[in-house]
Amino acid sequence: MGLNELVIQLPELIGKAVEANQWIGYCAILVAMFLENLFPPIPSELIMPLGGFYVQQGQLHFFPVVLAGLVGTVLGAFPWYGLGRLVNEERIEGWLKRHGRWIGIGPEDLARSRRWFMRYGKALVFWGRLVPGIRTLISVPAGVELMPFIPFLVWTTAGSLIWTLLLTCAGLLLGNSYSNVELWIDPVSKAIKVILLLGLLSGAIWLALRLWKSADKNI
Repeated sequence: MGLNELVIQLPELIGKAVEANQWIGYCAILVAMFLENLFPPIPSELIMPLGGFYVQQGQLHFFPVVLAGLVGTVLGAFPWYGLGRLVNEERIEGWLKRHGRWIGIGPEDLARSRRWFMRYGKALVFWGRLVPGIRTLISVPAGVELMPFIPFLVWTTAGSLIWTLLLTCAGLLLGNSYSNVELWIDPVSKAIKVILLLGLLSGAIWLALRLWKSADKNI
């Protein structure tokens, strides 16, 4: 089964798992979210809202769905983090040029993620988990920059928890229209990007004021 076929059949596969057994359903969500972090074309915006839909239908329970999604997401972040620590950026870019099309990631995606990390620092490991297109690859520059594992785990888990909660609640509220959650999530993602930009701007203004006051005292 190719990646495109997997994405198309994913709701059906999870549905069959839920029908077979509740716990198999949770495991299916965990595995799907793990794979979503390894292969970004698999959309978390479909997996977790589908879990929320099954919660609404009374076939699954809310907290186990969120926990399954969270565990799968965090586990899926580790390979990218480890890759960043073990392989330098030039090698990663070369590999993505040759094979990136198979996983839906190109060198430009890695470069964008790297630039975001350099600009916004380690906090982006938290906020980056809430931005589609950034959330998966943000683990790579964290590894390249040798971010300590425990802070990486804490910030990744915190950001991923908000993301999985948000998507599960969206599916719970939207019900049969859970597949439209991407349209609902998009403004939220844009808002987070604006918050990051405002945070950077505020930091620059604060630094400029400190430098100005320091220069004024030395006169």
